[in-house]
Amino acid sequence: MAKNYVGEIAPHGGTLVNRVVTGADKDKMIARAEAAKAAHHFRTLNSVNLADMEMIAVGAMSPLTGFMGKQDYESVVNRMRLANGLPWTIPITLPVSRELADTYEIGKDIALVESDGHLVGLLELKEKFDYDKTHEAKNVYRTDEDKHPGVARLYAQGDVYLAGDIWLVDMPNQARTEFPEFRHTPLESRKMFAQNGWTRIVAFQTRNPIHRAHEYIQKTALEIVDGLFLHPLVGETKADDIPADVRMESYQSLLRDYYPADRVLLGVFPAAMRYAGPREAIFHALCRKNYGCTHMIIGRDHAGVGKYYGTYDAQKLFDQFSPEEIGITPLKFEHTFYCKKCGGIVSSKTCPHGAEDHIVLSGTQVRQMLERGEMLPPEFTRPEVAQVLIDGIARKKAAR
Repeated sequence: MAKNYVGEIAPHGGTLVNRVVTGADKDKMIARAEAAKAAHHFRTLNSVNLADMEMIAVGAMSPLTGFMGKQDYESVVNRMRLANGLPWTIPITLPVSRELADTYEIGKDIALVESDGHLVGLLELKEKFDYDKTHEAKNVYRTDEDKHPGVARLYAQGDVYLAGDIWLVDMPNQARTEFPEFRHTPLESRKMFAQNGWTRIVAFQTRNPIHRAHEYIQKTALEIVDGLFLHPLVGETKADDIPADVRMESYQSLLRDYYPADRVLLGVFPAAMRYAGPREAIFHALCRKNYGCTHMIIGRDHAGVGKYYGTYDAQKLFDQFSPEEIGITPLKFEHTFYCKKCGGIVSSKTCPHGAEDHIVLSGTQVRQMLERGEMLPPEFTRPEVAQVLIDGIARKKAAR
């Protein structure tokens, strides 16, 4: 069978999924969705559902073609694989209240809409099933504490999961208005890599501004590949995370002044943040494989939050899968920092000096300094980037 993708690396599962309906088929699908909506067979999606919908439809979550059924869900929660054995670590599900679930009929269409009524797509309802929230929390997040943002979201959602294939007829409002010039689908990013002549591409995932240690890691990785795909997450994050639009401005400032333009592509990753640590690191890598990346930077406490995961647990989890079945190479980096005696960015592997010579700031310290309008140390962050962040946060405070 001829491959349906561009690029050197196959999508996860071998086929790049496309559930975006176009042309004459789109009119037919809209008619089906409108009929379902008129029959009160509709579901209003929240920001996480919308992000998942977009990601499934454009193929970023290949091989998924919809929200998981019970067999795949239980297999993913219990053994980090789809029912067919393919590695997959995060359950992609559509929760609803039991009262709402009782109004849906198996085999019928469900219109999927935003809170303002905007029609985004259709779910072909195949299953609805109960699940154990505590069991999912312990397995996926390694904790059942509701102080964990992912667990809190899980506990607050409905008690029944809906499952079935989806079709997307119109992008969510956020996808159409936020960073459209950077919202490359997997097919588009693969074409861009090919046009650039890149065969080895490293992805960098972030939900934070890029500081000097990140820059060091990215440029070290660039020494062994053809291109860097800077792919910040712009879906739902915690309230105290720096807003996506401010972060995007900071990334552009950094790339403009400090990176070779022909070796970096900036795009946005529309996923919602789960804060699932090691499991989410695998998920992020598999998604970037779908975007056409051959390598993925996995640093300290990838996708972590609080003290729930060990510093290098995410890196260790990759060792539970064979390189062939993951299909994307993790580049495992130590925690890096500026050393005053070394006069540069180093890690514990390369620096013999003590902590008193190291400049290290926590995320909380960074946010507090930026809130106060204080410049970050140039050894920690490029001054241009710090100024963009200070100005952006000041604008956000003034607009409140």
